[in-house]
Amino acid sequence: MTGPADLTTAEFYDYDLPESSIAQEPLADRAAARLLVLDRATQSIRHMNIRDLPKILEPNDLMVVNDSRVVPARLHGRRAETDGRWEGLFLAEVVSDNGRRLLRLLSKTRGTLRVGERITVIDKDGGDQAALELVARDTGGTWLVDPCSDEPTLDFLSRVGRVPLPGYIREGIARREDVERYQTVFAERPGSAAAPTAGLHFTPSLLEELQSRGVKRAEVTLHVGIDTFRPIGTEKIDEHAMHSEWCAVSEETVAAVRRTQQLSGRVVAVGTTAVRSLETAAKVGTAESYVGSTDLYIRPGYSFCAVDGMLTNFHMPRTTLMVLVSTFAGHDLIKHAYQEAIRTGYRFLSYGDAMLIL
Repeated sequence: MTGPADLTTAEFYDYDLPESSIAQEPLADRAAARLLVLDRATQSIRHMNIRDLPKILEPNDLMVVNDSRVVPARLHGRRAETDGRWEGLFLAEVVSDNGRRLLRLLSKTRGTLRVGERITVIDKDGGDQAALELVARDTGGTWLVDPCSDEPTLDFLSRVGRVPLPGYIREGIARREDVERYQTVFAERPGSAAAPTAGLHFTPSLLEELQSRGVKRAEVTLHVGIDTFRPIGTEKIDEHAMHSEWCAVSEETVAAVRRTQQLSGRVVAVGTTAVRSLETAAKVGTAESYVGSTDLYIRPGYSFCAVDGMLTNFHMPRTTLMVLVSTFAGHDLIKHAYQEAIRTGYRFLSYGDAMLIL
């Protein structure tokens, strides 16, 4: 991270990420990923592996995972009028004021799209599969689109959509193996346009080891939106408009957090999505559970209420994710850790290695 030592500037959370450090393929063995373990109390760093988690976590620790499932959100098609190529990314289903079911999409094409224009969605073999009508421009450069049918949205996406790999992995071009690999073993509740990537490292056998060790597990749901990866575009981080995502923290998870705290165990969030879900519920002060949207923006000065530890992948520079982990771990420790990770060849971003902050 470069720039002035001013925690309020976006430049402070910037760093040079070599293209060679960005993982393009997942490891065959999820648990073989490297793990950089940060100890905030001693300001120390250890080099380990994900499979070492049962040795690191203690009995009565609680691991909180995000059970959101990635939907096949990437769409390919052509503009009906011009026959020009079109790409879309499904973000959410919305209901208009008049009760009309619409899809919120990011769109990419040459030229300028117009309200009322129609898109023909095609399958992998180039066959026509569906029609979309552009209804209105929406916030953040997105479009509201009419699916022109009564087919349930998840059924529609399952039929015509593809794995929504981020653009920094093979320019977003998915392969057959990505269908399984870009999904966590916890994935149950469909809704994410991107994987909660810290959870990609777990396997059933690793979870069995953790359970045998006495490490407990609880779930939250946060449907990941594409805005989570967008760089901060303002000079001051406080000027950045934080995106909103839907999350749910159940009564059972709230009870598990309380029980862990009573037993002096640690609440370890798997991923920034789990952090934001737990902290949202804690900040709102709900007695039992929380369901709704969150635009919680964790930045310098934030006091953590629920989370004692965090497992997270290495993030893009100049993002709210960098601000979050830097706020949690301490800015000097994160700066040193990222420099060490690049120097020693850790793999970055979605298919990359991980960091455990305790």
